[in-house]
Amino acid sequence: MKNGSRRVYQFLMATFLLYPTISTADINLIPQPNQLDIGTGYFILNEHSKIAVTPETEQIGLYLAQIITKHTGWELAILPLTNRAEPNLIILSVDSLTDNDAEGYHLDIDEKQILLSAASPAGVFYGCQTLRQLLPKNPQELQRVKQSGTWQIPSLRISDFPRFAWRGMMLDVSRHFFPLQFIKELIDYLSYHKLNTFHWHLVDDQGWRIEIKRYPKLTEIGAWRVDRPDEIWGMRKPQQPDESATYGGYYTQEDIREIVQYARERFITIVPEIEMPAHVTCALAAYPQLSCTGGPFTVPTGSIWPIKDIYCAGREETFEFLENVLTEVIDLFPGEYIHIGGDEAHKGEWKQCDSCQTRIAVEGLQDEAELQSYFIGRIEKFLTKHNRKLIGWDEILEGGLAPEATVMSWRGTKGGIAAAQAGHYTVMSPVSHCYLNCYQGNLALEPLAQSGYLPLSKVYSFNPVPKRLTAQQSKFILGAQANLWAEFIPDPKHAEYMLFPRLSALSEILWSSRQNQDWDSFRTRLTNFFSFYDFYNINYSTSARQVRLHAKPRRFSKTIKISMDTELPGLDIRYTTDGSTPTPQSQLYTKPLRIKETVAIKSATFENENVVSPISELAFQEHLALKRKVTTEFQYHWRYRAGGKDALTDGIRASDHYRDQYWQGYRKVDFNVVVDLGRSRRISSISAGYLQDVKVGIFMPREIEYSISRDGITYQVIGLPAIDMAVEQPGPIKKDIEVSFAPIRARYIRVKAINIGSCPDWHYGAGKDAYIFVDEIVVN
Repeated sequence: MKNGSRRVYQFLMATFLLYPTISTADINLIPQPNQLDIGTGYFILNEHSKIAVTPETEQIGLYLAQIITKHTGWELAILPLTNRAEPNLIILSVDSLTDNDAEGYHLDIDEKQILLSAASPAGVFYGCQTLRQLLPKNPQELQRVKQSGTWQIPSLRISDFPRFAWRGMMLDVSRHFFPLQFIKELIDYLSYHKLNTFHWHLVDDQGWRIEIKRYPKLTEIGAWRVDRPDEIWGMRKPQQPDESATYGGYYTQEDIREIVQYARERFITIVPEIEMPAHVTCALAAYPQLSCTGGPFTVPTGSIWPIKDIYCAGREETFEFLENVLTEVIDLFPGEYIHIGGDEAHKGEWKQCDSCQTRIAVEGLQDEAELQSYFIGRIEKFLTKHNRKLIGWDEILEGGLAPEATVMSWRGTKGGIAAAQAGHYTVMSPVSHCYLNCYQGNLALEPLAQSGYLPLSKVYSFNPVPKRLTAQQSKFILGAQANLWAEFIPDPKHAEYMLFPRLSALSEILWSSRQNQDWDSFRTRLTNFFSFYDFYNINYSTSARQVRLHAKPRRFSKTIKISMDTELPGLDIRYTTDGSTPTPQSQLYTKPLRIKETVAIKSATFENENVVSPISELAFQEHLALKRKVTTEFQYHWRYRAGGKDALTDGIRASDHYRDQYWQGYRKVDFNVVVDLGRSRRISSISAGYLQDVKVGIFMPREIEYSISRDGITYQVIGLPAIDMAVEQPGPIKKDIEVSFAPIRARYIRVKAINIGSCPDWHYGAGKDAYIFVDEIVVN
């Protein structure tokens, strides 16, 4: 090769290495833009690049400059837009001729400049969030910028706009108070994902979090409770006479104005929630005269159920108080919506209250449900008078919906469907897909959370528009939001863990068009998006890397099929069947296993021969009762069904975690089960697995009896095994309790376990129902 040709070849190779050809698959943006086209070449960002702004985008230009400084260290100059042809410019422009909606934007990047235009400043801001994701973020990229002094942004053209107008997230700050700085960080996180609504749950039984100057006791008394972190949330004993309430906090009105302004600068509207008529024990502790009974009350240390202590709907003083509170709230929050809760109000006190019954008679109401409708309607009239709109949880439908009310549907989608069919605007937020306080991975590997399992993939499967709605009715679906209830979330880092990456999934559902939503594409992009979380020090969950073990008994066979998968792609699953810890040299999972002998499977995910997940476990035990018919005398609790009665002989053993899907729980009632072996068999031992976890009210049985029978009518007691465990022993402790005996023939096996009934006097849940948890019934 001649010298000239060699130099040309070297130049072309260097250019290819510096500017490799890319495709849309190489652009990892969340949420996915609605239209993305790749050009040729790159815009070379460096310290001499400039940001050109119009008067409408000047503040956004300052914001973008701070973003670029954080990612590169360069402080770019900001100048008025005068010459659109000038090279090395990032142009931020509001263009009334832009054909997107108010929040849409166009982003054009070529070798000379970046042009970001939109019909409004909000659209320009969302375009900046897209640009943010194209900046260097992982250590290799940051090192490359430091060495070269440049960063290459690929040439592309994006035309983008949101699917829904309401793209939100709710944070409960009542159950645990979150500091002002975290509220700001959370607002930033929402803005990164193009979410535009922050629902601030400021009031609930366990704490009043907003300063109301006319009623100082709301924060002097209502903002503080006794904390019992070592007791389970749902079983905490109430505040005792000798205890001082010191756990909590509240936001001053100055704090709130600061947050509102911070959110406004990020094009996020804050919707405050002031609960009524229920979830207000904190307010009644401060002003007991607002209740039907007059109190006294203390701020609850944990959950209360049912919620009987609510505002009195018969007293004018109640409405005077609420209107005065809402007057100050309206002054603080300029957004059009005020959330009034309206959920889970137990109306027993209204039935016994003379004032409430008088109200029902005077207003010509039918019952207490209509009294709640009257209550909500009266508050709506007040809000409407002050140019605000009322939104509430779907219980506000009961007794008749206020004329202009908007419904937030949380108990599934039925409430939202009913509201939309009646011509009312609706925000979808069902527990099934939007409650991010639920478990997101293997329950035995996750921190304590709300009951329920909501993995990343299920969040991404959500469609806020139910199929039952017509095209016209669908227009009343404003959008959707994620909810983060904080009973089990005591601090900001834990909140981040529960939010991400599931909030990223929901952001794409709410922004991207339905046809641009693809689970395989999203999870691939998310794998690269983790570096974005790392850069911003977000404590995200990696539960989607966990191995999910699926056990499926095979019909007409005593074998079981075990399959393994992960929610995220590109990971090796390695496993063992002897109970040993998986290593990079362990068996690589390629297809389902068919098991017919006792095994203890352990599995984990690996990336570049490094383990990147905790160990998932599943044990299978072969025995004579496997897959045999089970008859139960008492019903298991709906929440702890373990797959039904057949789960007691499926061979799959539970872990020592009570949320394990293989435990069957019996609340207050005894456990009395008969297993039919199908024919008379020669047996010599019977056992069952039991769990004790005192903190959640699960105790070993008071006594256990194992019996056998040949005809299913006459039983012979074969063993009364000793439990050999103190009721005070905290656990969690999993124990197989067995009786062995000389070989004998039997067809029917009966297992009785007597529930202690109630939590003992020394227990913080004294008097509440106790559970028995049972695992596999094993016969050999």
